[in-house]
Amino acid sequence: MENNNQGNGGFTYTYSAKEQLEIKRIREKYTPSTEPEDKMARLRRLDASSTQAAQIVSLALGIVGTLILGFGMSLIMTELSKILGDFQNMAMTIGIVIGILGGAIASLAYPIYTIILKKKRKKIAPEIIRLTDELMK
Repeated sequence: MENNNQGNGGFTYTYSAKEQLEIKRIREKYTPSTEPEDKMARLRRLDASSTQAAQIVSLALGIVGTLILGFGMSLIMTELSKILGDFQNMAMTIGIVIGILGGAIASLAYPIYTIILKKKRKKIAPEIIRLTDELMK
């Protein structure tokens, strides 16, 4: 960084090329792009978007199912069933049912992921094919 003293008492700073490049990259993040998106960048973005929705839904489903499964297990294995007193056997039965339900929900995560992924890929396939044909020429 160079620092020049001007006659009016102000300073001017000149940054190195490396710093200039970093400044430019930071500035690009905050300014809207006026030039059209690069075809390769669009292809990458479309490809990534095909899995994003499927991942979000399947992760949420897996997490919720696992939490429900854990709650069912806690009804069976902890002192919570003893607190219920006369309903102790019913708490175990309810815990087993809830645990099985949670396991079923969690096990649906992957099949739902593949279903959503296939639908999304089918939807964006024409655009992907068009872009890849243009890029391979």
